[in-house]
Amino acid sequence: MRVTPCQAALAAAIALNLLLLYCARRGLPSRPSAASPPPCRPPRGARGVTVVLRDFEDFDNDLAGTARSFAALPVPVLVAAEAPPYPPVPLPAGAALLPLRPRPDRAPPPRPELAVRTRHVALVPDGARAAPGLLERMRDALEDGDGGGARVVAAPVGPRAPRCLALSVDLRAWTARYGPAGNGNGSAAGDCLALEGAPAVLLLRTRDLFALPFPLARPVPAALALQAALRGWRLRLLPDAFPAARRPPASPHGRWKAEGLAEARRRRLLRDVGVKLEVLADGRERWHGCAKDTPRCFGTVHARTPQYLLAGRWTPPCCLRALRETARHVARELEAAGVRYWLEGGSLLGAARLGDIIPWDYDVDLGIYREDAGKCRWLAAVAAEGRPVEDAEGFVWEKAAEGEFYRVHYSRSNRLHVDLWPFYARGGVMTKDTWLGHPQDVEFPESFLRPLVPVAFAGFTAMAPNNARAFLELKFGPGAIENPEYPNPAVKRLERD
Repeated sequence: MRVTPCQAALAAAIALNLLLLYCARRGLPSRPSAASPPPCRPPRGARGVTVVLRDFEDFDNDLAGTARSFAALPVPVLVAAEAPPYPPVPLPAGAALLPLRPRPDRAPPPRPELAVRTRHVALVPDGARAAPGLLERMRDALEDGDGGGARVVAAPVGPRAPRCLALSVDLRAWTARYGPAGNGNGSAAGDCLALEGAPAVLLLRTRDLFALPFPLARPVPAALALQAALRGWRLRLLPDAFPAARRPPASPHGRWKAEGLAEARRRRLLRDVGVKLEVLADGRERWHGCAKDTPRCFGTVHARTPQYLLAGRWTPPCCLRALRETARHVARELEAAGVRYWLEGGSLLGAARLGDIIPWDYDVDLGIYREDAGKCRWLAAVAAEGRPVEDAEGFVWEKAAEGEFYRVHYSRSNRLHVDLWPFYARGGVMTKDTWLGHPQDVEFPESFLRPLVPVAFAGFTAMAPNNARAFLELKFGPGAIENPEYPNPAVKRLERD
């Protein structure tokens, strides 16, 4: 049957009227839930702010009181959690659970960004109490145009205001650096990017929050600060404060449990973001990764190109620290035993350029005189026993499986290592028995080693060939010191990074 234009227009008008009638009758549900469909008009109350409660402990929380206080404004309140809190928490009308972890026996929960139906979202810490009009003032401060580009607005919880910090995140160096902010309290002109010392409510646009890769990661203030710093977002801290609930002091066991969970969450966050070193505002360093009892931060290296280079990063700083420690230990053992050694290959390049390990290198190379190897008790033990030997400080010495050379690992668990290449003189030329096809695999005149000279390297004084430039240019070509390059330019070139 052919439909005439008049019939089509009539059908469209009927459909539009039915849709308007559905929206008018539906309104906003009294108890928002993650499973309910989006309403046809925005919620009332704080004119478009949803409160999300995320940072809390199952075993000790004030969720019911916090949710009740903010739901009374009224605003939608969502309790975001991997699983329902246990012991169960009675949520008031206007508050609902936002599940984040799927269950195998149920349909996947809706994505969090679909559960928040307002233009703005406030991340509220456990134990905060609503203050009439303050959410609106925070929202207006974000939108009034005087925020100097601030994308997050914060307000303290309780009588003590948090401290504003500057924050820079260098993902290539796996490092986050905190410092004092120039001007953050109540001002849009400062470089406030992170908060410390006291809890705060954080308000931002919903589209900004859920454009982040880890929008609801915990701890919320640290997760938001790290991701915001990578995007150049500033934070504006208001002087107005939300009241804090009066709560009895936590028990010693409760404090111990909360501190352990907080540390585990922070480590998980930094692992996900890719930060191995935090330099705190007071200059202290907090390391994450590459301890004696952990595996190294990267897997087997293929084609002389570690995976982190392909990801646009350099060697994790914790790995560099472990390599420096291992190199210093090995050099000390060799010197004490009277073994003649020298910096080889990329390690000598690093010493000539920086006095340190090259920032993207993944091991340290030392050459030794083959006839001196037996002077070192650890190398002698490896030769005698035919298996790896662990020394008194936990470093593991072994014969490399790839050929006639030795390898000293940071520990049994952490396989960061120093390679020891045994050379011997033949007709005034230094040679060796194992060649792996590396650029530095070149014979050289023994005169480079007569005498060996001290150089600064990795925080200690190491021995090196007496003409480092000529030695390196023999191995790597002219301009080797001035023209840095990744280990295998055929796979990844420095100039493209």
